[in-house]
Amino acid sequence: MEIKVYATLRDIVGGSSIHLNGVSEITVEEMLQKMFAQFPNLRSEFYMSDGKMHPAVHILINGRDMRYINGWDTVVTLQDVVRIFPPVGGGIR
Repeated sequence: MEIKVYATLRDIVGGSSIHLNGVSEITVEEMLQKMFAQFPNLRSEFYMSDGKMHPAVHILINGRDMRYINGWDTVVTLQDVVRIFPPVGGGIR
């Protein structure tokens, strides 16, 4: 399974995507746990200091935010396009 990542996540994983081998169907929650096992430094990009998921993290499944599908229980298959955008800052004051 291929998961496309953007911005600061690319530096952590060493490229533009993460490959989870031996996975054909998985929930978003299980997918994240496998990603964190493979790349432990990713965890701090997803969670705030209080342990909650950063609200600016966007996990898109086929272009739709997983929050509006089935949340953490959204099932992802090999046919799905998964993209993860971390919180980003910047802009003009």
